[in-house]
Amino acid sequence: MASTEKTEATEKVTAQNAVVKKAKNAPPTVKKTAPVEKLKATFIELGSVNCVPCKMMAPIVEEIKNEYAGQVKVIFYDVWKPEGRPFGDKYKIRAIPTQVFLDADGKEYFRHEGYFPKDEIISVLKEAGVN
Repeated sequence: MASTEKTEATEKVTAQNAVVKKAKNAPPTVKKTAPVEKLKATFIELGSVNCVPCKMMAPIVEEIKNEYAGQVKVIFYDVWKPEGRPFGDKYKIRAIPTQVFLDADGKEYFRHEGYFPKDEIISVLKEAGVN
């Protein structure tokens, strides 16, 4: 190896080591994430996986959950199961399915009993500023 080639190779290795050393000493990077949008509404479906109208509501509830993620919190409680029964009492339901809508401050602003079509749910959500 000629002297000039050896010098260039040495300089290249030295430069690579400098980059590695700099990376090791660099402060940890902070990942920037998209700002979290504040939830505008909560949609609570109180029903059971065993009631016919509730079964009809299940795909609608899932669609609302997916289409309005980040704006609407969607919760389903099976009030015929022991773990869901307290929520039936909490929201004082008289029939299932019952849909309860809470605004961003957690205050109930709308309630419906029975099967509730998706377009009507969307109208109710728009009252809370969901778009």
